[in-house]
Amino acid sequence: MTIHWCGTGLSAIPGLRRLIDAGHEVTVWNRTLEKAQDAVGDITQRIHVFDVDALGAELQAGDVVVSMLPGDWHVALAEMAIGKGAHFVSSSYIAPEMRVLDAKARAAGVVLLNEIGLDPGIDHLFAHQLVDTYRASDAFDKDANLTFKSYCGGILKHPNPFRYKFSWSPLGVLKALRSPSKSIRDFKELDVARPWDAISHYMAPLPTPESFEVYPNRDSIPFMGQYQFDPAWNVKEFVRGTLRLNGWTDAWADVFKEIETLEGPSGETRLKEMSDQFWAENAYDEGEPDRVVMFVELTAEKDGKATWGQTYVMDAWGDENGTAMARLVSIPLSLGIEAVLAGKIDAGVSAATHDAELLPLWIAGIDKLAQHLTIVDHT
Repeated sequence: MTIHWCGTGLSAIPGLRRLIDAGHEVTVWNRTLEKAQDAVGDITQRIHVFDVDALGAELQAGDVVVSMLPGDWHVALAEMAIGKGAHFVSSSYIAPEMRVLDAKARAAGVVLLNEIGLDPGIDHLFAHQLVDTYRASDAFDKDANLTFKSYCGGILKHPNPFRYKFSWSPLGVLKALRSPSKSIRDFKELDVARPWDAISHYMAPLPTPESFEVYPNRDSIPFMGQYQFDPAWNVKEFVRGTLRLNGWTDAWADVFKEIETLEGPSGETRLKEMSDQFWAENAYDEGEPDRVVMFVELTAEKDGKATWGQTYVMDAWGDENGTAMARLVSIPLSLGIEAVLAGKIDAGVSAATHDAELLPLWIAGIDKLAQHLTIVDHT
C-alpha cells in the first residue's frame, strides 16, 4: 500500500518526513518539483510533479491519497480515491461536498478522514477526552450548566507591532475575517457577522497566566454533536474560536475597515493584493521561532457553584527542527494516515477520532510535539 502525499507546503514537511523515515511506501506529488526535492529529496527520490491523471494511473486499491493542497482539491481527490478503492486523508474541515460522499465511501469500504491536524484536529482529541472524563466522573450531573471553550492560535514568540506573522499565505486569514460565526453564549445562539464584533479576552492557565484576545470562529454549534454532548444538557456557553495576542484588534483596525468594504471580483483582487503585501512584510524570517497555543476547556456548575472543570493547556514553539505550526499540523495527520492503513478507522467520512483505543495513543503522541502540555484541574 502506497501513501500518495500531495503538496509539500510549509505545514506539510515534518509529518511527511516522519512517514518516509518510518519506512512507509510514500510517493510525493507537488506542483513544483524543486520545492519537493528541497523538502524531502535527501530521503526519497519518489517525487513527481502533481498531475491528477498521473496520480490516478498510479493509485491502487488500499492506497491512501493525502491532500495538503488548497481546499478546492479535496473533494475531487476524495472522489477519485473512492473510484479506485483507495482512502483519503486531509487536515482540513469537512466541507458539505465532502460530507455527502459518506454513503458512497461506506459502500466502497474506504475511509475519508479529515480534520486531523492542529485546529481542526488536536482540539477535537482534547474535546473528546474532556467529555469522556466528565461523563465518567463522580461529579457528572446531567442537569449541570456546562461551559465549553476551545481556542487556538499561531502567534509570535517575539511580538511585533502588527501583533502577528504569517506561517503561510495570508489570504486564508483575510477570507476568514469576512466569515460569520455562530456559538452559544448565556444559553442562547450568538450570531456574529464579523469576528471583530465579538472580541473578548481569555486568561490562559499557563504556568505564568497570560491574557489573549479571542473571537468565535465559523459555526461552533454542530461540534456539540461531534463531541457527543447530550442534546438534553444545559449548555451555557459553547465556542470554538481563534486566539490572538493582546493588541491585535487595535493593530488590525485599518485592515478590518477595508475588508468591510470589499465586494465582488474587485474585492477578491484587493484581498489578493493585501495578502501579497502582508506576506512580504509579515512572514516569518528563516529560523525565526513561531508559537502555537491551544486551550480546550470544559467546566460544569450547579446552583452557581463550580462542580467540575478541566482545561487542556498546550504551548509549543519552533526550534532548530522547524516551526511549531508545521509539526502540530502534519504529525497528527501522519498518525491518522497510519491508523487508516492499519484499518483502525471505519469506512466513510470522519473527523479526527473518538475511538477509545486511538484517542489516548494520539494524545500521547502529541505530548511529544509541544514544549508544554498539561491538564489543569479547576476543582
